[in-house]
Amino acid sequence: MSAPTHTRPHPAHRAGAAGGLPWWALALPVLAFSALLALILNPSDAHAAAGEPVITHLFERLQQLTAR
Repeated sequence: MSAPTHTRPHPAHRAGAAGGLPWWALALPVLAFSALLALILNPSDAHAAAGEPVITHLFERLQQLTAR
């Protein structure tokens, strides 16, 4: 008596890298990139805050703390 042969099932087809991603997973990075590119191309639209920049104050504070 011979044993029954089993055929291998076909593997499930993957939808690709973007198959399971929601629409906003691609739209948000594209939107952010477009906004940053627009600021680079036309920097007059990006208005700086008045007064001393916060990042400069932060670096000065870090320098004071590490100098101790």
